[in-house]
Formats: sequence, structure tokens, C-alpha cells
Amino acid sequence: MSRLLLLGMNIKKFRKAKKLSQNQLAEMIDISREHLACVETGKEFISLRKLFLIADVLGVSLKEFIDFD
Repeated sequence: MSRLLLLGMNIKKFRKAKKLSQNQLAEMIDISREHLACVETGKEFISLRKLFLIADVLGVSLKEFIDFD
């Protein structure tokens, strides 16, 4: 499994734990819901700036996003 997909799966896991929809999170970080969906499925990249924003909104560290074990 690619690291890009694993990152997306971790974002989705933490988003759901916070009970946020893709729409809600996308609005909070100023991207489209479609782009967020593609990030969560490993089909598109996300900028480091947006990744930091997601981490802040979800209250997790970047290390948690990239912990693939």
C-alpha cells in the first residue's frame, strides 16, 4: 500500500473520530470537498501547509498522520 494512501486513510480516521464530514473539514481548511476526498483515497497530493491546518483542526500531530505501523 502506498504511503500516500496510508496518509489519506489516517486523515480520514482522525476526521471521523472528530465527527467531521468531508465538507466540514474541507471548508475549515479552504479546499474543495472533492480534493479532500481524493487526498483521503490517495489519488491526490496535499500541500504541507494544508496538512498542518488539518492537523491543527483535528488536534493531532503530523507524526500521527505519518505513523504507518
